[in-house]
Amino acid sequence: MKKYSYIIIDDDAESILRTQTTASGFSELSFMASASNFQDGLDLVLEHKPALIFLEIEPKNLSSHLSLAFISELHRFFQQIPKIIVTTKQKDKAFEAIQYGVFDYLLKPVAPNDLLKTVLKLNRANLEAQMSSFRKEPISVMVDAETIPQNIQKPLTICIKSYGDYRYLNADDICYFQADNNSTDIYLNTGEMITAFKTLKHFEGVLTYPFIRIHNSYVINRNYISRIHSGNSICYIKNSTKKIPFSKTYKANVEQIIADFAAGNYLEV
Repeated sequence: MKKYSYIIIDDDAESILRTQTTASGFSELSFMASASNFQDGLDLVLEHKPALIFLEIEPKNLSSHLSLAFISELHRFFQQIPKIIVTTKQKDKAFEAIQYGVFDYLLKPVAPNDLLKTVLKLNRANLEAQMSSFRKEPISVMVDAETIPQNIQKPLTICIKSYGDYRYLNADDICYFQADNNSTDIYLNTGEMITAFKTLKHFEGVLTYPFIRIHNSYVINRNYISRIHSGNSICYIKNSTKKIPFSKTYKANVEQIIADFAAGNYLEV
């Protein structure tokens, strides 16, 4: 799962703490530093080059000089500036912020559900950018290689290699991965199971969305989930009687899946 480094630029120390606390609930977000005024914030961005900036644009202290003009200043130094997430208490500058090309506009105090939607948008934007940077033909990856690329794109072929035997799997056909000591069982949409002599942690590290870890023993393909029962902590697989548990450790990942479904062409009745 991709990590997004971030800094917070806000003249309110309490708001900085609240935003950082909410962001700490997302494993994708990695805090770097914070600043309370225009110049210190600019210095931090130039020093750390974060992926994200949480920016207050209507400060309590006018001497902090925080505003949307901060974004214009960034363009003086970067060909591509970090993604800006405006955090403020007022809605009235949302349209103006959009004109500045901000990635998102969140009202303070930042709510976990709102930040979850932002993280989902980040993941989707990252995936789309990765896909556009690769050629359209399939790429092949051998799971026993130490140099497996971290950014795996569709269409992806996974090669299970064992003593000269090369077994090719279409990643889109994989429903889920299940840990089995130091090996991993791969379950396909045909009902077939194939064993790879790599740990589940290995697969978690090299696979990206739609493959998401929901349990110490399972990485699931989000596209094969037919039902999520939060009360029983169980996911159901399409066209199967298989019930896959999810644990509290990975509950945020399951909530991300639920939010992702809701963000699409979705009707809840």
